[in-house]
Amino acid sequence: MTTNAFRQRIDSLADLSVLIAEQIATPEFEASFGDPLPLSIVEPGDGPSEYEMPEPFAAQAECGGVIAAIFDLMSDTRLEALAADIAWGFVNSFHFVAGKLSRREEALADEIRDMARNMDVGEVFTSRLEEKQLLCQSTFEQREAVECMRDYAAEMYRAECGRPWSPARGSRASAASSASQIAAQDFLRERALAARERYLPQGPVVVFSGPAQWHDWEMLWRRLDEIHSRVPNMMLVTTGQRKGADAIAAAWAARAQTRVPVVAFGLYGTGRGKAFDRNRKLAELRPVEAVVCEGSGLQANLYQTLRKGGIPIHAFRKADQAPDIRNDRRSASIHSIMKGARGDAMYIAA
Repeated sequence: MTTNAFRQRIDSLADLSVLIAEQIATPEFEASFGDPLPLSIVEPGDGPSEYEMPEPFAAQAECGGVIAAIFDLMSDTRLEALAADIAWGFVNSFHFVAGKLSRREEALADEIRDMARNMDVGEVFTSRLEEKQLLCQSTFEQREAVECMRDYAAEMYRAECGRPWSPARGSRASAASSASQIAAQDFLRERALAARERYLPQGPVVVFSGPAQWHDWEMLWRRLDEIHSRVPNMMLVTTGQRKGADAIAAAWAARAQTRVPVVAFGLYGTGRGKAFDRNRKLAELRPVEAVVCEGSGLQANLYQTLRKGGIPIHAFRKADQAPDIRNDRRSASIHSIMKGARGDAMYIAA
């Protein structure tokens, strides 16, 4: 690993080290764990009651510690190559639970919506509506906490592996009175606005595409940094491959100093022309700039499609890459930097 790469790793952990030393939770953990609802409903069917949330810093430290411990345990052993896959599964467990809570929240919101359309002035109906709203809010609170832990564990995974965590499929996206119809509608409207912000990030689109075999990350990061300096509120749209050039771009977007939303435009549907349909859809997003790395005919077609649309394109040839030095042993050095560190880029499937 180059000196610049080591410095980037150290810089990415600087703020984390300070927080750990001072035992201060991040603002995200303080927001998700530090101000819980006075009353909540833990499980459907239970009555409202007072429940404490885990202490913010303890939740943060334990969550990150689990991921770091996996890599520390397997470092320099015959199991080292498996550490990333095992750690991925731990992060995915948070994501799986968050998904269950999200679906429960959606179902509760639908029930509230139906009740709001058929309001009854009776006390029994009002009590049921208030309890249903509290259950939905409690589920929202649980989901926010689990997603916060997922995102922190994912950041530890990124620091250890050098690439961002993303789910195998789907999206990673990283709040009670009633007595009247208006209160119920306000609750649903606020909730809809929050969901829209999470799953429809705004900003000028920058398209990125490259082959699965690409090793020179520094040249791509430099160009993406230049684009980001011109378009600070950009949204990165990639062709969704989990290795090679697209993975390099996703790793750039996940850096603490970048934090750019990534939309992964994978291949969906059937038929031989689906990849070319995707290229057309990428052009229809009207990107302000594009980065295309030499690869297969799909990259060539995307280049031509974007060029016809008048999109400024940054093109890279395979021959432009620096020599591949990935075979240099670097695991011990990386773990020596990471040892002791225990501690949204948002990655959305199109």
